[in-house]
Amino acid sequence: MMHMTFYWGTNLTLLIDSWKTDSWFTYFLSLTACFLFSLFSQFMEDYRIRLRLVSSPMAAVAAVENAPLLNMTKLFSGGGRARFAGSVLFGVNSGINYLLMLAVMSFNGGVIVVVVVGLGVGYWMFRSGDDEQIIGLLDDTCACC
Repeated sequence: MMHMTFYWGTNLTLLIDSWKTDSWFTYFLSLTACFLFSLFSQFMEDYRIRLRLVSSPMAAVAAVENAPLLNMTKLFSGGGRARFAGSVLFGVNSGINYLLMLAVMSFNGGVIVVVVVGLGVGYWMFRSGDDEQIIGLLDDTCACC
């Protein structure tokens, strides 16, 4: 039976019926897997953002910022391989994030803490320097500067 309130315990069914924990060791392995998937989620997001920054030159970023909402030329222009790779990375990362959300919906306190800590550590390890890079890229798009 699925818990409908938060609980702290080692008896856990995670995502599928065959992924059950009944001891501290299996519970620890499951929490480690959740932590690693959280880190991997942040790594994939960082890789996708870096691929987008590398594949689009400065002029393309300015054109995208100033494009009208229904401009369909943006859809078919640009590097096809980079756009396809970015779409695949986005799909994989979205799938991992949905699985993490379902793991958190097990209402186990240990899973919730490990996923949140894993996302925070992953952000710190892989994505904490992105803000300055993206802001610097967008600030220098004016031709008169």
